Amino acid sequence: MTETVVSIPALLARNADRLSGRAAYREKEFGIWQSWTWAETRDEIEALALGLIDAGLQPREHVIISGRNRPGLYWAMVAVQCAGGIPVPIYQDAAPEEIGYQLDHAEAVMAIVGDQEQVDKMMDAAQDNDRIRKIVYLDPRGLRKYDDPRLIAYADLQDRGRAKRDDLGAEMQTRRDAAQYDDTCIMLYTSGTTGRPKGVVLSNRNIIETAKASCDFDNLTEQEEILAYLPMAWVGDFIFTIGQAYWAGFCVNCPESPDTMQADLREIGPTYYFAPPRVFEGQLTTVMIRMEDSGRLKRGMFHHFMDHAQKVGPKILDGEIVSAWDRLKYRIGEAMVYGPLKNTLGFSRIRVGYTAGEAIGPEIFDFYRGLGINLKQLYGQTEATVFITQQPDSQVRSDTVGVPSPGVEIRIAENGEVYYRSPGTFVEYFKNPESTADTKDSEGWVATGDAGFIEDDTGHLRIIDRAKDVGKLATGGMFAPKYVENKLKFFPNILEAVVFGAGRDNCMAFLNIDLNAVGNWAERNNVSYGSYQELSQHPKVLEMMAEHVAETNESVAQDPMLSGCQVHRFCVLHKQLDADDGELTRTQKVRRKVIGEKFEDLVGALYEGKDEIYTETEVTYEDGRKGKIKATLRIVDAKVFPVRSDMREAAE
Repeated sequence: MTETVVSIPALLARNADRLSGRAAYREKEFGIWQSWTWAETRDEIEALALGLIDAGLQPREHVIISGRNRPGLYWAMVAVQCAGGIPVPIYQDAAPEEIGYQLDHAEAVMAIVGDQEQVDKMMDAAQDNDRIRKIVYLDPRGLRKYDDPRLIAYADLQDRGRAKRDDLGAEMQTRRDAAQYDDTCIMLYTSGTTGRPKGVVLSNRNIIETAKASCDFDNLTEQEEILAYLPMAWVGDFIFTIGQAYWAGFCVNCPESPDTMQADLREIGPTYYFAPPRVFEGQLTTVMIRMEDSGRLKRGMFHHFMDHAQKVGPKILDGEIVSAWDRLKYRIGEAMVYGPLKNTLGFSRIRVGYTAGEAIGPEIFDFYRGLGINLKQLYGQTEATVFITQQPDSQVRSDTVGVPSPGVEIRIAENGEVYYRSPGTFVEYFKNPESTADTKDSEGWVATGDAGFIEDDTGHLRIIDRAKDVGKLATGGMFAPKYVENKLKFFPNILEAVVFGAGRDNCMAFLNIDLNAVGNWAERNNVSYGSYQELSQHPKVLEMMAEHVAETNESVAQDPMLSGCQVHRFCVLHKQLDADDGELTRTQKVRRKVIGEKFEDLVGALYEGKDEIYTETEVTYEDGRKGKIKATLRIVDAKVFPVRSDMREAAE
């Protein structure tokens, strides 16, 4: 690390000189991939930075950024930094109320957004906000007749910047040179699992030290290709597409739209890939649906070779000894099943793949590892600039999240909570010294809120669950809902699961069906339905769910510590859990407390032994209107398995 590289703009300048002709960004538009070199990227960013300075942006002022993944919005984050400001990306699907809170809390003076939808929401959120001076839009479609004086097109602002280069170039350079290693690089909002999102302040040191260490860990170079499709407001997207991309100098590819993401993924064939468990679960569901629709011979061949892949694929990937016959059979499977499947998924060239955000089901994890994909787990937080632990090659397991990332220290408190400190540890929560002090102590140790332990023999960290969610059953057994939920979600028919049981004699669950998977099953089995609600309560669907829960219980019964977490009764919800209804965070994490309170009547019915219950639930439609859906839900008793006496003794 040289002293001159103390900011993202400094890394941009370095790459534009050293890697000037290499592709830095690509975007698919109208079916054609557009490409920008590092030198061209610098020119685009500087033009926008000059335009922002001309528009009045002052050092350390906050600029909101919102929209889908596009080079122009990634350039905007760096342009704001070049102008001395602080970018604040927010979730593009946030409601106007959420945006309004973040505008006010961040004290933002400008916003740079993607399209008309984002402009409409921003104007709605900022109608009583006198602080917002400019709203810059990237895509002009639909905005020709808008007459708000704050609005300006992205391209027009760049043109103004280019015209003022002679006048403002020195000022921009002065602001860039003024950046210090411990100055703020970006502010990112937490997902707000337990309350209002908090603004996490990350410094240049946090971003660059983390990017350097993580690139070294996995030998990431300028040769990598990644697909940028995750929310730009998420810290993982920022560290992968800005931090690591600028440190290593690799290319960031932006899909044409969310609808074309899978096709674009296949065309790019990324070498470095990240996806949360939900994405891997969805892809596996699609694969299983296609297999069920295929002929008997093809389906049989798939299951035969996939069974073999689960047995030997991870061993081959980790360089372990495998018999010649097993290797030969695996190669045949590679030619007939694994290779074509990886190509269909867009995973043929992946050298390093990660998943994080929530625990991934072991069966799902092993499925991808069995294909020969170097999928690993990491454990991180916004407050850590992502990386707390990573799994080194050849030390990959489904039940741990790896060893401490380079430069990270970990300790376990007496109550089992995981603490860490590292060069990536956040500076503070913006305007919230109380929460900062509660989370980070005077020695820099940060409380993660997760319960776990470090294995004595391997040094790997195992996460049990959120510390606040881990508890005791009334019988004295351990209650860890996420462990059971992940097993339930392995089944393609189950999109989401929420398990209750803390302080109770036994566990109960809410389930969400996966409409794609169950709808496909219904079509194959001549089951007619008129709505999601009707399909979710169909007797055959409930019977199928009962089989999945029974299979899960049988697996849970094998764990001596958690065997008491078997699900005794469940109901299939009449609606999908939704972030717009407050039931999930914007990163799709379950807000367990909110769900428990919102569906208190259903929880009560489960524990009171009722066979069915009538309920009314408020929902938010796509246009923001509120409404109610009414339903009578059936409650199903699940098959529970006894715990072997030897396992019970082992647990005790």
